[in-house]
Amino acid sequence: MKLVVGITGASGAPYARATLAALVAARKTRPIELAVVLSSTAQEVWSTELEGDLEEHVRSLDIPVFRGRDYRAPFASGSAKWDSMVIVPCSMSTVARIAHGTSDSLLTRAADVILKERRRLVLVPRETPLSVIHLENLLTVARAGAVVLPAMPSFYARPRGVDDVLHSVVGRILDQLGLDDPRTARWGTPAKEVP
Repeated sequence: MKLVVGITGASGAPYARATLAALVAARKTRPIELAVVLSSTAQEVWSTELEGDLEEHVRSLDIPVFRGRDYRAPFASGSAKWDSMVIVPCSMSTVARIAHGTSDSLLTRAADVILKERRRLVLVPRETPLSVIHLENLLTVARAGAVVLPAMPSFYARPRGVDDVLHSVVGRILDQLGLDDPRTARWGTPAKEVP
């Protein structure tokens, strides 16, 4: 499986960090080629919400990082046959660009490629409230084939802290990517403890 993770400047850097950790864990049981592409404001928000350097964090996970307009990235062309992309968190400006085919950066180009190749694109918007413009753009990307998975945690598994709350969304992201995650709480079944 070849999967690209996009990280934008929307609030929600903890979701990105938790998603990357879950994908690295999933690589232990299944071959997954990962790459990360950053928007121009991803680092700024990461520093505000989590501190530290985003690119250093990603590289410490042994994942290549791309940004800007580096169209030599392996996922910038449909002929490279990348399977999936998740953008977490996904800003509303990124949603708007994807909805209207504005591939003005590597991140939006990668999303455009995934859609045109009829592959899996998962967008995790983290915004509230939503304007009519936001809703129309989300509807447009959904009609184009993207999965819109808002960062809306569930509480039926009785989360014991922020990590559990984050993981209720991350588990759903992995579900949409076709990956199993033992920490995901299923309705009627308690989540398993994972160290």
